[in-house]
Amino acid sequence: MSSAPLRPLSIWARNIAPSPTLAVDAKAKALMAAGEDVCSFAAGEPDFDTPQHIKDACAAALQAGKTKYVATPGIEDLRKAIAESYASSYGLKVSPAQVVVSPGGKFSCYLAIMATCSPGDEVIIPAPYWVSYPEMVKLAGAVPKAVLATDETGFKVLPAQVEAAVTPRTKLLILNSPSNPTGVVYSRGELEAIMAVAAKHNLYVLSDEIYENLIYGGLSPTCLATLGADAESRTIVAAGFSKTYSMTGWRLGTLVAPPAIAKAASELQSQMSSNATTFAQYGALAALREKDKTKASLEKMLAAFDRRRNLLHGLLTAIPGVTCVAAQGAFYLFPNISSFGLSSMDFCARLLEKEKVAVVPGSAFGAEGYVRLSYATSDEIITKGAARLANFCRGLKA
Repeated sequence: MSSAPLRPLSIWARNIAPSPTLAVDAKAKALMAAGEDVCSFAAGEPDFDTPQHIKDACAAALQAGKTKYVATPGIEDLRKAIAESYASSYGLKVSPAQVVVSPGGKFSCYLAIMATCSPGDEVIIPAPYWVSYPEMVKLAGAVPKAVLATDETGFKVLPAQVEAAVTPRTKLLILNSPSNPTGVVYSRGELEAIMAVAAKHNLYVLSDEIYENLIYGGLSPTCLATLGADAESRTIVAAGFSKTYSMTGWRLGTLVAPPAIAKAASELQSQMSSNATTFAQYGALAALREKDKTKASLEKMLAAFDRRRNLLHGLLTAIPGVTCVAAQGAFYLFPNISSFGLSSMDFCARLLEKEKVAVVPGSAFGAEGYVRLSYATSDEIITKGAARLANFCRGLKA
C-alpha cells in the first residue's frame, strides 16, 4: 500500500468559508449546554413555533403516504398556489412552470446563481450582504464583487456605485430587500433606479425576498419582477417559507423566474437534490391555502418583532459610542461599534467571553466596524443582553 499523502481536496472545499452566523450560534448553544447563562442574538430564525395548521397538514400528508418522489420542481398544487400568491400579492402573473420549490431559500439562491453564471463571470453584491452570497458565487466558479454601502447612506447602495462596478464580465446583480443583516428596505423608486442600470448593461438580477412579509411601520414590500416587462424578463425571485411561517427547519425555498431560467434551475436541482421533501410541501400548501389562520399567526409574530425592534434599537442607541440605523424589515439590527477601536471579530469574541453575549461580527457580512444582532428572541433576553453589552462597552471606554 502506498504511503504517499492523499491528494488535496477540491478547490471548492479548500476555498469555501463556513457560515459565520451558524458558527457563532453553535458556540453560543455549546456554552448554554455547558450551563452558561448566554444571551444569544446570533440566530437568524424566528423564535416562534410553526403554526399548528401547517404542522397538521404535514402530519396528515405523512399519514396519507405522501412519502414518495414527486416532480423535481415541486407538487403541482403548491406551485400553482405560489403562482396565485404572487398574482394576488403583487399582480405578478406567472405560470406554475415558472416556479421551483427547492430544499430551502439558500438553495433557491444557489440554483439562481448556478443557472446564470459560468466560471469567470462577475457578480455584483451590495454589502453589507448575507454571508452566503459570495460563497455560493465562488462555488459556481464565478467572482463575487462587493459594493459597500455604509450607515451614512442608510446601508443602501446607490445606482452609480452599481454602475461603477460593472465590467464586460459582469453577469448578475444580487439584491436583498428587506436586508439581512441591516433590516433596510429599499423603496420602489430606489429599486427602479438600480434596475435601470441592470437593464442598461443587460444583467440578470437575483432578488432575495425571503423577508418580504416581515416589514414594519406601514411599509409595503416591492417584488422586483413587477418593475416592468424588462425587469420581469431578467429577474429571478428567491423566497421561501422559513421566515414568514417560522419554518426554518422544514427547508422549503421558492424560486420564480423567466421560463428558461426556471427550467434550468429545475434541471440543476434534479441532479443535485431531486425534489424538496414531499410531505413538507403539503404543510407549505396549507400555509398558502388556509389564509385566515396563516394571517393570524403572522400578525402575532410581526407585532412581537416590531416591539422587540423598537426595544433593542432604543437600548443600543443609549450606549455611548454605539450608533444604529433603525431597521424597517427582517429581524436584525446592525449597529456601528467602530468607535471602540476593535475589529468586529475581536469585539464579538471578547463580548462572548466576558459578558456571555453572542453577536455576529460585521466582517462576516463584508462590513467591518459593525455587528449584527437578531431580535428574534425574547424581551427578557433583549433587555438582559443589551445591559451586558452596555457594561462591556463602558469597560472598553474606561
